[in-house]
Formats: sequence, C-alpha cells, structure tokens
Amino acid sequence: MEKRNIEIKRKFLHLFLGIILVALLMFGFVGKIHVFFMIIITVIISFLSKKHKIPVVYWFLKNFEREENLKKFPAKGFIFYLIGAFLVLLFFPLDIAMPAILVLAFADSIGHLFGIKFGKIPHPFVSTKFLEGWIAGFIAGFIGAFIFVPWPQALAASFFAMLVEGIEIKIGADEIDDNLIIPLVAAIAIWGVRVLF
Repeated sequence: MEKRNIEIKRKFLHLFLGIILVALLMFGFVGKIHVFFMIIITVIISFLSKKHKIPVVYWFLKNFEREENLKKFPAKGFIFYLIGAFLVLLFFPLDIAMPAILVLAFADSIGHLFGIKFGKIPHPFVSTKFLEGWIAGFIAGFIGAFIFVPWPQALAASFFAMLVEGIEIKIGADEIDDNLIIPLVAAIAIWGVRVLF
C-alpha cells in the first residue's frame, strides 16, 4: 500500500512539475540554460543524498522517491524529467518543446493514475501497466499538447509518446527512463506532422 501511495504522489508531482515548467518557459522566466543548471544542481544533490540526509531534500525523497532509488540513485525520475525537458528545448523550438513537455506531464501521469485506479485489461507489452491507463494517458497527452499545437500534431505527439511509453527500451541491461523518451518522441512527432503537412 505504501508503494502505491508513493507512486500516486509521484505522478501528481510529475504533473505539477510539467505544468509549472511550461508556465515558466512560456512567460520567459526560465530557458534551456536554467534547466541545464537545474540538472547539474540536482545531480550534485542526488550524489550527496546517497551519503547524507539533507533536511528538506530528505523529506522530499522519503515522500516521493521509489525505495529502490533511495540508496542507488536518489531523485532519478526528477533528473531524467529535467534531462528530457532540456533535450527538447535544445533541439526544438519552444512551440514544439512546450507541448512535448506537457505530453510527458499529462500522458504519463494521468495514464499511470487511471491505470492504478481503473485498470483491468493488461497492457500487451508491459505486464505492470493497463490498457485503460494507456487510453487515458493518450487522451490526457492529446489535451496537454492541444493547448499549444493544432489537433493533428497533438494527436501524433500523444499517440507516439504513449506508444514508446508502453515499450521497455533497453541499452544493455538498463531500461531507458520514459521521462527521457516521451518528450523526445512527442517533439519528433509534432515536427514530423509539420514537415509532412
């Protein structure tokens, strides 16, 4: 039960982080250089957290981090979230990067939360996920992207992002974090629709 509660809290934080990050980008309060430095600072804090209980950081980790990451790689999800956001900001214009970040925030969070609560049909590719969650994530990702881009681009971004979210992609024995893959795939899909149509 505790593990499930942490996952629910993580996904709400995940959603909130994406909305805040996009709002800060949209109003020009932060840019890719700021996100880059956030990554560096978070990596340093993660490294220090392996050996020390930094007061506020420790509370966040205890309440939002998966137990398996607490000792090995504290704040792993947050770091990969920022790296995914940074990569789309680095390689794509802001009008593609922002909807791609919202696809990550909405699709991954809502899909997971919906799957936990209402999931009955197992996902065909990932045994820990449900088809109902995939559908909810697809719809949520579409809505998130549609705030910034026309519906065909939003549809492609959400569909392809959720497609890769449902596949475990590995390099060697390590699975690539979906916080890294989802925004990149969403951005490529938006760009691809723009180029083709």
